[in-house]
Amino acid sequence: MQRKRYTPGRTGSTARTAVVLTLGLGLGIGLTGCSSGTPADDIAVDAKAGPAAAVAPPGRYRTLFEPCGAVPQATLKDLLPGAATLADAERDKAYRGVADVTYDTDRRVGCTWKADTPDISHRLALDIERVVSYDTAVSDDDRAQEVYVRKQLAAGIPLPPTAPPTTAPPATTPPTTTPSAPASPGSPTASGPHPGATQGATQAAAGTAGVATKPGDAAGTPSGKPPTGATAPSSGATPSDPSPTGLEPRVLQGLGNVAYLDDTLTTVGANGHQRAVSVVFRTSNVIVTVSYREQTTGSAEAPDSTELQEKARNLARLLAERLEE
Repeated sequence: MQRKRYTPGRTGSTARTAVVLTLGLGLGIGLTGCSSGTPADDIAVDAKAGPAAAVAPPGRYRTLFEPCGAVPQATLKDLLPGAATLADAERDKAYRGVADVTYDTDRRVGCTWKADTPDISHRLALDIERVVSYDTAVSDDDRAQEVYVRKQLAAGIPLPPTAPPTTAPPATTPPTTTPSAPASPGSPTASGPHPGATQGATQAAAGTAGVATKPGDAAGTPSGKPPTGATAPSSGATPSDPSPTGLEPRVLQGLGNVAYLDDTLTTVGANGHQRAVSVVFRTSNVIVTVSYREQTTGSAEAPDSTELQEKARNLARLLAERLEE
């Protein structure tokens, strides 16, 4: 019997070693391909991302000063003349003031001073608010301006008028002429224009524009009326004069970014009067309110508006300078 021819090959451990090496090389190539593709995928994702949204700038102020110590004692003596007649302990208490209770002294602070006598009493109040916008698209200054405008409108003081936008006059389009068919002999067109043709054509053109004409008027313009699209001039005085000559509630200039003054007089009891003057101004994202009140009892004469306004404005200027430090 003829035996089968033996062919040398890889058997046993040698074959298994070759298989393991082949699988290892295949896995290594696959892993190498995956790791080399990862940065490219990341770059592709970053390239698809849009530009970062713009963030509104923060306000100038991050903290507030202590209000009760912000007013010098010399100023308090001028604003609270009745304190001079009080006993030493009461006078010192009146000049120290009482701080307002707030939950965050970096957002809002205030202080109140008062001095009473049998015939007259004075009260000074200071409120300082730092406005913060939680909208990244709105700055702290813009949000503070919104709060300030609401205060001014609540006081009944109109905002300064803004100039209306200028609009260009409407462009005039030349009329288009439609060719007409030749007229037959004997018709009015063939023999010449009809006596009323010119007037009829003018009225027809005016009718297309929706305006009837009258003898002596410009085409398309009624007598005594402005042309279509024109705006009649406005009448009346400016709601708020930036440089007032009186003592009425008004907008103030040269105090912070924007400012206004309010002055109200009320009757108290039978013969008493109370005058309250408020000066409100905004500097960046901080709004300061100075309230100064004088009340008389048993006197027919009302507190002087000029004196109270001057004192309130002087204190407001002092605080505005404090904010600029």
